[in-house]
Amino acid sequence: MNLVNWSKKLRKTNIVDSELYKKYKVKADLCEIDGKDILARLTYKGRDINDLVNSFRFDSRYRYEEAAYLILMGEQPNKNELEEFVYIIGEFRVLSYEFIRDMIMGLPCKDLINVLSRSVLGLYSYDDLADDTSIENVLRQSLQLIAVFPLLAVYAYQAFQYQKGKTSLVIHTPSRELSTAENILYMLRYDKNYSKLEASILDLLLVLYAEYGGRDNSTLTTCVVTFSDTDMYSAISAALGSLKGSGHGENNIKVSDMFEDIKRSITDWKNKSQVSKYLEDILDRKAFDNKGRIYGMGHTLYTRTDSRYIILKNYVKKLAEEKGLQDEFELYELVEKLTPGLMRQKRNINKDISANVDFYSGFVYHMLGVPEELFKSLFAVSRVVVWLGYRLKYIVNNGKIINSLHGSVKLKREYINMKKRM
Repeated sequence: MNLVNWSKKLRKTNIVDSELYKKYKVKADLCEIDGKDILARLTYKGRDINDLVNSFRFDSRYRYEEAAYLILMGEQPNKNELEEFVYIIGEFRVLSYEFIRDMIMGLPCKDLINVLSRSVLGLYSYDDLADDTSIENVLRQSLQLIAVFPLLAVYAYQAFQYQKGKTSLVIHTPSRELSTAENILYMLRYDKNYSKLEASILDLLLVLYAEYGGRDNSTLTTCVVTFSDTDMYSAISAALGSLKGSGHGENNIKVSDMFEDIKRSITDWKNKSQVSKYLEDILDRKAFDNKGRIYGMGHTLYTRTDSRYIILKNYVKKLAEEKGLQDEFELYELVEKLTPGLMRQKRNINKDISANVDFYSGFVYHMLGVPEELFKSLFAVSRVVVWLGYRLKYIVNNGKIINSLHGSVKLKREYINMKKRM
């Protein structure tokens, strides 16, 4: 691995013209939202997310690794660069027996984010250059964290299930030849088996949740802690501490629980009157958690539509057909269809109301056999790329990166297909 060359590229692609800070009073985002109040287009380093996702349909590549390269390095990799990046991630995807025994198996915990946070801090003791904040070293640490986060998440879940006496303890060593999404399913399942569609849709979710560009709580936490010039492991552990809170990264769990309550409470999932009455009861604080919210509908930033949800929905339908769960998918669609009208009626809301990515993601996880306890950990597996990207950008710009909720100076750039990249 040539960290020197990669670091030179990182410096070039992540540097921000100092005059732009004065002119726009904003930062250059990793993932930008085009428009202050209404989402027009979601981009990753200037590339439209729709182009990024749709391009993979033609060559069967997995998306997460390329998105990670784009966010960290600031540009699209060519074929050789992507292969080297994937190879390095595969080589780094290993934890020592002692670390697994002492940090994960020896101290299982019901809250997996706590285990992730503790484990990340524990990695400090295994890194001889833990406090070195040079770009080359932070890049090396970033690649290692991307590689081991799925292991930390899956092993933490398996350790706690074993402690509770619910399962036998079977730990699968990840495969260097598999993608991140494939390895998650490979390690999680007793028989290691999964379908191409299953791995592809999990891979897609990892890409879609690696967004926001600094507007979420955990990424802001990474920036704030990084500003103190602390070490990598302390910064990422702090981000995980932020993520543990119920106000961040938990919406798909709420959606899943809400639908389980709907299925228990009505007799005919296809009966519009029954479903509509139940949704009215939710809005009137008479059903589910009595908080008056239909989870997964609407978004504080994506006030018109969430492009991530639009991308995901087509894949959800295919997976539901593969799993024989078309009736449940149709229930989700019916709730999605009925909710906007009911919310306008009950809340006197005139603006557009759309589902967000959390609306279907919990359903996807259930179809994949991912336990609810792992939902937030997989969110961290995805979002850690953005945390690391911000840390690198801070170091490249000598601490002058400023987070803003109002915009980005990053220019929109054309997505270039792999065959045309030099």
